[in-house]
Amino acid sequence: MSRRFPILFVALLLALFALELTAPVQAHFVRPWTDGVAWLSGVLASAIDSGVATAGPVIMDRQSGFAVRVEAGCNGVEAMIVLAAGMLAFSAPWRLRIVGLLVGTVAVQFLNLVRVVSLFYLGQWNFEAFEFAHLYLWQALIMLDVLIVWLLWLRWVGREPAAA
Repeated sequence: MSRRFPILFVALLLALFALELTAPVQAHFVRPWTDGVAWLSGVLASAIDSGVATAGPVIMDRQSGFAVRVEAGCNGVEAMIVLAAGMLAFSAPWRLRIVGLLVGTVAVQFLNLVRVVSLFYLGQWNFEAFEFAHLYLWQALIMLDVLIVWLLWLRWVGREPAAA
């Protein structure tokens, strides 16, 4: 493998993370995305428990009063940045990169929704287990998801006929 990939990957990571931290991106993408993750997580939790309510980034159980707040770092945006940097840095046709980014985003966000809903219920059951799962277990699982999606994408890209 050439040096191009790791250099471009790191450069894209730095650029995308720096872009994510800008006020306009926070206001127009990150915060609305985070609220959307919380809302959709609340909708999924409501399918199990009608006592779930959401307000902005907060998911709350009306009966117990327990609530979680989806914050930056828990909204899947950083995981998507890592996946995007990997796919964009790899030498592949743009069509395959775009399809990979779309499918990969869905895969990462699906698992992130499972993460948020599971943490919501875990926190109501046992706060120590919640903290361990939130700070360690799910962080690793989300990044493992990114790695698996990227490796599957690499395998798919390798099977596609070379562009003329």
